Amino acid sequence: MRKVELLAPAGDLARLKVAVRYGANAVYLGGKKFSLRSRASNFDIEDIAEGVQFAHAHGAHVHVTVNMLPHEEDLEGLEAYLKDLERVGVDAIIVASFHIMKLAKQVAPNLEVHVSTQHSSTNSGVIDFYEKQGMNRVVLARECTLDDVKATMQHAKLPVEVFIHGGMCISYSGRCTMSNSMTLRDANRGGCAQSCRWKYKLYDKDVPIYKEDHLFSMSSKDLNAMRFLPELIDAGVASFKIEGRMKSPYYLATVVRSYRKLIDTYQETGQLTDADFDWVVRELAKAENRLTGPGFYAGLPKMEDHLYGVNGAGVSQEFIAYVLDYDQETQMAKLEVRNNFKIGDEAEAFGPSLDNTNFKVDTLYDEDGEIVDVARNPMQVLYTKVDIKLQKHDMIRKVMTKREKVY
Repeated sequence: MRKVELLAPAGDLARLKVAVRYGANAVYLGGKKFSLRSRASNFDIEDIAEGVQFAHAHGAHVHVTVNMLPHEEDLEGLEAYLKDLERVGVDAIIVASFHIMKLAKQVAPNLEVHVSTQHSSTNSGVIDFYEKQGMNRVVLARECTLDDVKATMQHAKLPVEVFIHGGMCISYSGRCTMSNSMTLRDANRGGCAQSCRWKYKLYDKDVPIYKEDHLFSMSSKDLNAMRFLPELIDAGVASFKIEGRMKSPYYLATVVRSYRKLIDTYQETGQLTDADFDWVVRELAKAENRLTGPGFYAGLPKMEDHLYGVNGAGVSQEFIAYVLDYDQETQMAKLEVRNNFKIGDEAEAFGPSLDNTNFKVDTLYDEDGEIVDVARNPMQVLYTKVDIKLQKHDMIRKVMTKREKVY
């Protein structure tokens, strides 16, 4: 069966490495300029070079977002930047501006050019246009239904990429100026304030039509397309994209690993069972910070696909430790604390090569060998005895009761 790509976000070099270790075939990241995620850590050219070297050593590709819609004053340094990306071995750039697309083909011909979802491509006709212009891939609009994708794939002359998980824009991607109007922050130049996720008091002329405990929000649930994966793979989609360059390493590890399992299982066996989906639902619930839904894949989103009463992402605190090292002889694990936990807590370890394995935290020692009852200082190094064969880069989380249903 044709191998499909799992494409994961990377907000910085550490997260790039997590995404690759946990199963991404490719990562996408933003540079210091020309990218739409100005609040992400983003990469300078030296970081990009290091990321490319790491990814290529692990058989993964690196895509760089050059997806802002530049005004005249934004163009300075663009040509040199594209040449630098080609020089350090970047595999592809994700582009929204047709000027940047054409310029890249002229000055950095070894870079693949992928047409960003900001272009709202929703049919095979526009894909054919980009194929004639020499582009290499099109990222479909997130507003496409499953039927739209299937129909498009029957005639598409270029590889197609679709989103499968993460945040959704309340508007057509790339068409919203709400942030510009309300905050003077240009969403298409990297400054989106996510005004759609705020809470609003509604008026009919001068008459209030809201309740203080139920303000209006346009916020959408995050996309979760796991149940559509088999049909999307069968339709011929080349790449499955996870949104979230602002997300934590723990979130990335959990989501990438979950979709890696689904994709591999389907490509190896030709089917996904209810048990496969149930496992992923439980797994994703351990890291999600916003409720999820099917996006547009099942048709126009319904009332239940929006968020009411909450307008932003919550914070998950169940990720408690990152494994720095493990001594198999002494069974002592060296941990970097991430969130509060204590002796007696039930924990679950997982990793790139480690299935979810539960254990009880029986001992905790600091670097001086002193007993610690409660791990309360983030980034503190502690030691605990664990009879599980851990490896560096595994992660540990608290065992907590989570929801077991998505949609």
